[in-house]
Amino acid sequence: MTDVHVLGIRHHGPGSARSVAEALATIRPDLVLVEGPPELDPVIPLVAEAGMVPPVAALIYAADQPRLATFYPLADFSPEWVAIRWALSAGIPVRTIDLPAANSFALHTARDEAADETGDDAGDEPGDEAGPVQPSPPQLPYRPDAISMLAEAAGYSDAERWWEDAVEHRTSDPLERFAAITDAIEEIRAVDDRHAGHPDVVENARREAAMRRLLRAAMREGHARIAVVCGAYHAPALVPANFPPASADSKLLAGLPKTKVSVTWVPWTSDRLRLETGYGAGVTAPGWYQHLFAHWTAQGPVADVATTWLVRVARTLRQENLDASPASVVEASRLAAALAAVRGRPSPGLIELDDAAQSVLCDGSPLPLALVRRELTIGLALGTVPETAPTVPLAADLAATQRRLRLQPKAMEEVVSIDLRKPAQLARSVLLHRLALLGVDWGTPAGTGRTTGTFKEAWTLSWQPELAVAVVEAGRYGTTVAAAAAACVAERAQGSGSLADLSELLESCLLADLPEGIASVVSVLAERTAVQQDVAPLLKSIAPLARTCRYGNVRGVDVTGVHTILDATVVRACVGLPVACAGLDDAGADAMRHAMDSAQHGLSLLPDLPLDDWHRALAAVAGSDRIHGSVAGRATRLLLDAGLVGRDEVAARLSRRLSIATPAPGAAAWLDGFLSGDAVLLIHDRRLLQIVDDWVAGVQDGMFDDVLPLLRRTFSAFSRPERREIGEQLSRGPGPEQGPDAVAPDLSGAGPAIHTMARILGWEAIA
Repeated sequence: MTDVHVLGIRHHGPGSARSVAEALATIRPDLVLVEGPPELDPVIPLVAEAGMVPPVAALIYAADQPRLATFYPLADFSPEWVAIRWALSAGIPVRTIDLPAANSFALHTARDEAADETGDDAGDEPGDEAGPVQPSPPQLPYRPDAISMLAEAAGYSDAERWWEDAVEHRTSDPLERFAAITDAIEEIRAVDDRHAGHPDVVENARREAAMRRLLRAAMREGHARIAVVCGAYHAPALVPANFPPASADSKLLAGLPKTKVSVTWVPWTSDRLRLETGYGAGVTAPGWYQHLFAHWTAQGPVADVATTWLVRVARTLRQENLDASPASVVEASRLAAALAAVRGRPSPGLIELDDAAQSVLCDGSPLPLALVRRELTIGLALGTVPETAPTVPLAADLAATQRRLRLQPKAMEEVVSIDLRKPAQLARSVLLHRLALLGVDWGTPAGTGRTTGTFKEAWTLSWQPELAVAVVEAGRYGTTVAAAAAACVAERAQGSGSLADLSELLESCLLADLPEGIASVVSVLAERTAVQQDVAPLLKSIAPLARTCRYGNVRGVDVTGVHTILDATVVRACVGLPVACAGLDDAGADAMRHAMDSAQHGLSLLPDLPLDDWHRALAAVAGSDRIHGSVAGRATRLLLDAGLVGRDEVAARLSRRLSIATPAPGAAAWLDGFLSGDAVLLIHDRRLLQIVDDWVAGVQDGMFDDVLPLLRRTFSAFSRPERREIGEQLSRGPGPEQGPDAVAPDLSGAGPAIHTMARILGWEAIA
């Protein structure tokens, strides 16, 4: 007769973990069964290897659809982790029992296909849950929360607080605690049958049937004592005395579809163990729970937990140059104990410690406590897995590249500055750009400060566990990061329908040092450019192409083909620009104006590029009265900046556009296009400013409400000092140059300064 002990635990509960360790030492089982898909059995022995440092997660994914994946996170204080480590250290077999992931994923796929046929939402993707998570059909989900029910029955409004008081802070016999929890859950399940037909409940019953089937098989093997570690809600269903007939379980599991799955271990982070991240079995304070578990298992009495935690809080504050004396720690510890007594708690919990720390160590301010929460209460830990863990070739190549470049993943966000003049750091940039192309967003570009050169990059790096799935999914493109990125680029180029997207993809290939990818994109871009009729997409593609031509030679890339495409694109855009600008509405004019700005920026990057065609096209747009004012005004401004239109001509056009004969909205649009983003003209040319002021003053009352939003948009783009300077000039009234007897300003006092600057500049003749 097999003696089965069911240990109903709370996932990631340090008290449960401690109780599991004590119970296993008392029971001394010859087989340990842990809740989890059976596919985990081959990788469980890796838990005992030296390179396995929690938090980690078992990753199970569909072999033909890696995005369909489930994580099973484990930390030091996870009862499952404690049970597995105990069994491996004692040389006792350990297995997992649950519904196989092969069935879970196949059911999910079938449900998605059915939802697509009916047009219904298939539900959520499988996610970071302690067990396989199946999406709910289109009805309200029902997930029995027995812990909340027990907390409510005990008079608690917070289930987390009740569990800490009833389990985490208790030191009674562990077997008695597990028996009491199982009995309480059994009573709840016996009366809570209102949702027996709900899909969530059906799925839970299917999982428990699979657990019982594997438990029955283990019992038939002749083991004397079996310990089962599972979620507390499942505990009553796994007690042999409560087993339904085996035929009933077989009926539930008959005919389930299957799919091929793969399994491995991946690093996890403390932050991703939080309930707030959407992890169904998460906890509110992973760092605090880690402290509880480490203290209980290594340092003895529970009474010291509060003091040691406050010592760590004080150390964290001092590292940020905040005062936190030892005497303050003693006072905070006393306050936490007093708060726990007043609130009727068995010992100070995190709430009492936070209140005491804020009152004593933080002088009542919540801001320092927010820092403590990030670094201690939640934690910044990132686990590691041994190199022997199964992985796809792409992940292995990425890990080897990270080690070679000394660019190791970290959970904490950090900014890395890269000097592209150094080969080793250039290789780092190339790796990050290649990963970005593959959708592995380990790093995001950051600002480089005041540096305007092209030799420096800055990246914000933060490794999230989900990136492991992205790496697996990208593995279909190739076995190395370079090969996979090139293949991914080729696929994206064929599927892209936008010239601007193709041009940006080409620029990304340049930064990622992918000659094969550049060739693929250039080929597709040449075909699309030849048949593109719309002018706006052609204009938007000029800037990325120009950047590729300018910086390609710096990186040693042949950009001859790109330059040919750029020349053809510029000619086609210039020929079609005047016609494309005719008949535009407000939205179309705004889009065309931004496209013109983008093209101008790109063309300015290549000084050797002939711009005669571009300037003639701008002149045709600026001189036409049938073109939307926003576009015509912008073309006039670009010509002025290029020195092709004089100030007198600009003043004449401005006067004509702001005349009474021109509708006020059209005049405001022209002014917005002409002045957008730059107030220098108005500040340094009083004549233009006076024309604008006179026009605003003469707008009729009925039209002013229509004009005001455009004017506000124009002037809101100016900086505050620029707006203040414009206001001060207008408050002083017209300058002397506006009067009929305007005279040149007296510059006699500036003579010494002019002579000094001339001498510095080497203009001896002037000096």
